[in-house]
Amino acid sequence: MEKAFGRRKKQCLDRLDASKKGSVDAGAVRVVSLLNGFENYCTTSSCSGRIVLVDGVPESRGVQKQNCVWLFVSHQKCQAQDLVSALAGSTGDAALKFEPFVLHVQCRRLQDAQLVHSVAVNSGFRNSGLTVSKAGKIVAAVRSTHGLEVPLSQRGKLLVGQDYIHVLVRVANQKMEENLKRIHRFYTNLQSALTAGQLQELQIRESSPTPEAETDEDAAKDGDGRKVYRRRRKRERRQTDCRHGNTDSGQPELEDCLDLFAGGAVGVEPAN
Repeated sequence: MEKAFGRRKKQCLDRLDASKKGSVDAGAVRVVSLLNGFENYCTTSSCSGRIVLVDGVPESRGVQKQNCVWLFVSHQKCQAQDLVSALAGSTGDAALKFEPFVLHVQCRRLQDAQLVHSVAVNSGFRNSGLTVSKAGKIVAAVRSTHGLEVPLSQRGKLLVGQDYIHVLVRVANQKMEENLKRIHRFYTNLQSALTAGQLQELQIRESSPTPEAETDEDAAKDGDGRKVYRRRRKRERRQTDCRHGNTDSGQPELEDCLDLFAGGAVGVEPAN
């Protein structure tokens, strides 16, 4: 399992970015780099958060995703005029969306995923969760609930005035600002938690006996056990010889028997 995770991580990091943008969002770079710098984590997808104007007409020109055309997209705060200009190209059902930060992290162990989940929830991403596949793949998903989706046009016809669009942009920008604060909080808390966890594991490794020491200790125990066993067998043999009176041994036999009793059985208290 350990080698399989390392192999999957290498393959994942070596692959080209398959997103439309083709690179990690600037707002998520620090978090992604931090996690991938630890051997127990591998980020598989991320988005720092975005303000999107989508149009539900797949025939239109532009970047398409799930039968929608992206008329406008920004990973930072935007201006109302940007949306007004983009709405001029709508021929279907346009909607303004704010999608908060999302991150998926494959983890080596369940406790690693639990750490990411705990930090995410405490940093404001309360819709986060964990999944474990049948194959044992463990993924932590960092998500939030402060999204926004508002329809602006239908079949190319604008449904709202520019004043309302300005209000929506102000709300979307506030959500984006809060989103970036949560990302920073998540990064700071995650950095502390990962560092503390790494130090704790290091202390546990240092305090635990090395495999060589354990092997030597076991060997010593085994050696002592064999010696005790041999002594017991020798004493039992002597005791049997004394009982049956083996006359071939002569005087040494008597000395052996005396030695058996004079030496005393281990663990037997002398009589008063």
